[in-house]
Amino acid sequence: MNLAFVESPVQLLNVLEWAHAAPQEPLPGMPAQPAVRTGPGRAAALTVVVLSPTDPMSRGQLRRMAELAREEGITVRWQEARGGVGALLRTVRQLVPLLRCSERVVVGDPFSRYVQMLLTLVGRKNLTVVDDGTATMEFVAQTARGERLVRWHRRGGRRGPRELVLAPVTLLARRRLSPSPNRSVEVFTSMPVEPRPGLTVTSNDFAWTRFRYGPPKLTRGADLVGTSLVETGVVDLEQYLAAVQALASAYGATRYFAHRRESADKLHRLATETGLEVVRPDLPLELIARRGPIGGTVLSFPSTVVHTLPLALAGTGIKVAVCDIAPEWLKENASPRAQGFLAGVTGTARDVQHLPAPVA
Repeated sequence: MNLAFVESPVQLLNVLEWAHAAPQEPLPGMPAQPAVRTGPGRAAALTVVVLSPTDPMSRGQLRRMAELAREEGITVRWQEARGGVGALLRTVRQLVPLLRCSERVVVGDPFSRYVQMLLTLVGRKNLTVVDDGTATMEFVAQTARGERLVRWHRRGGRRGPRELVLAPVTLLARRRLSPSPNRSVEVFTSMPVEPRPGLTVTSNDFAWTRFRYGPPKLTRGADLVGTSLVETGVVDLEQYLAAVQALASAYGATRYFAHRRESADKLHRLATETGLEVVRPDLPLELIARRGPIGGTVLSFPSTVVHTLPLALAGTGIKVAVCDIAPEWLKENASPRAQGFLAGVTGTARDVQHLPAPVA
């Protein structure tokens, strides 16, 4: 049995893609195998544990993704994992039997304290890391350099009391995420990552998404994809609102697809001040776009979708465009790594149109 732990809708989507990806190589002289299995494949031997977050938007999307996973023959177990130390200990105790009988453990966010806690219990089991967005790029780079796992938007400096207490857990989790003679580690990703010795990198081309949905109907005008860079403390709110207004005006955008972590107050201001129709998707954007209707051009700031949407929308003729984050948009207390990381996200995006930062 394979066991997956997910905490976000995107993670669950990418576990679905992993479960249905065909691992076999083409035989000599034979055409390549189809990207999606027609049978149950790994899905039939997979149990997904949803470590449910607390915010309503994420919970709603996860409920919908869980329905899709069950339709594909995957066993889904919903775990109310948040709610204090008691919930944590109860969850870990309930999951130990599943961990013991699993052959491979699949995780979506190696930076998650919850996942790191569970990784201390996996022993020598094989591991797969699926995408939770652009953080995969940072995870692979940090483990290759032997650094502690820190999200890119966090400021450096001295660690707080909580981080010091959890430091042994993080260290052991990092060791579990490193290949060894007794344990294989795979990264299943659509991100541009540099493989390191012993690490298996498998490309995620969203074959299941394309097989199941679309092609989409097109609407007039363009659509704009929102980002949580304001909520994570990277970009100034006023600068962001002005940039969205400028981008929408320049390219004729009519709808704004909100990120699940964007605040209601911010979205209310955005709708009022820009005139854009704010859409709160009930599924990850890759599925929303593939099912349609969607604009002929999709505009985005640096984010995961500039890497995933061109794959999900391959063959549809829809253009994906990404615009840079201007240095003056960053908050004074933003991480020193922020500008370089965001530029890397934009610069490594394939099959997209690169736009300059709009004059806000």
